[in-house]
Amino acid sequence: MQKKRYLESFGELKKIKESKNIIIAIGGCMMQEEHITEKIKKSYPFVDVIFGTHTLHKVPEDIYKTITKREKIKDVIDIDGEIYEGIPVKRGNTKQASVTIMYGCNNFCSYCIVPYVRGRERSRNPENILNEIKELAKEGYKEITLLGQNVNSYNGGNNYKFSNLLKDVDKIEGIEIIRFVSPHPKDFSDDVIEAIKESKKISRLIHVPLQSGSTNVLKAMNRKYTKEQYLNLIDRIKKKIPDAVFSTDIIVGFPGETEEDFKDTLDVVSRVNFEQVFMFIYSRRVGTVADKMENQVPEEIKHKRFDRLKALFEDSIEKNNKKYVGTMQKILVEGYSKNNPKMLTGRTDTNKVVIFSGNKDLIGNIINIKIISEHKWYLEGGIL
Repeated sequence: MQKKRYLESFGELKKIKESKNIIIAIGGCMMQEEHITEKIKKSYPFVDVIFGTHTLHKVPEDIYKTITKREKIKDVIDIDGEIYEGIPVKRGNTKQASVTIMYGCNNFCSYCIVPYVRGRERSRNPENILNEIKELAKEGYKEITLLGQNVNSYNGGNNYKFSNLLKDVDKIEGIEIIRFVSPHPKDFSDDVIEAIKESKKISRLIHVPLQSGSTNVLKAMNRKYTKEQYLNLIDRIKKKIPDAVFSTDIIVGFPGETEEDFKDTLDVVSRVNFEQVFMFIYSRRVGTVADKMENQVPEEIKHKRFDRLKALFEDSIEKNNKKYVGTMQKILVEGYSKNNPKMLTGRTDTNKVVIFSGNKDLIGNIINIKIISEHKWYLEGGIL
């Protein structure tokens, strides 16, 4: 449904093109799907350039050809792409930055299109990653998020693993907060847990995607771990890092999910007591294995289960928030609160939103805040 609305929005561009004589270029993961590009070419012929995930670096060249030769360009590579370094990045934030460490995915989860549109895993050279982060530190960035479809399968060559990268980023002067997404539970090794434990910079909010608490559903998803193995991983992390808290992703209503399967998901959510849960109602994606499964869950049931999961998680928020009251929290001051422009805002190491009174000169600095009260979606603090 979301993809349909996305395509329908293309029609709104036609009037803009006709009135302003502009060039329209459309790109991204969806453009790697042949049926999508054919739909655009047939239904929206006014689109000038279609580019895929492996040809972003060629967009200026494609636009130049369109301007000079007035020809339509489809620049999509269906094979695993190369990694291009040195492409300029426009960042919307001056203190927090995301750094991609790898591209593609080898896991082929049955609901996911990523391996088909972004190709197999390709890891960036660690030297290039570290140099990029060092430059960001020189520019004043203090918080870095390492990105990848499965960061803990990062392979920098010569037995240089994700744990090695974490330790080297930890050494970079000026970087004070390190986060990463998304790891895969099956690849969450002890050396990564140890690297987090030894660091004072790596966030104690650890994202561990669950997707489902049912071993049967996880098998159908091709996730390659069981409910018991997931819970065992959480226990291993807690034993090594007692102050660790967790966030997760959960898909509700995957094909074949029974009431008992869904109760297994609720059970894991109750036992782990997640700090954050990103919930999604399963949506069919053309080109995936799950789209062809016959036992699709009715929409009404999916939505009811989603509401039950949401209610369970929200019941735990107040309990989780209370433990912050009276504690000191290190936060990076991000700016003024969108909901209360008289207050400054930042996030705890565990990604809790904090608002507090303070001078605008604090923006961009890391300070200590004492939490004085808790609210459902944020904490309130004071500067001592």
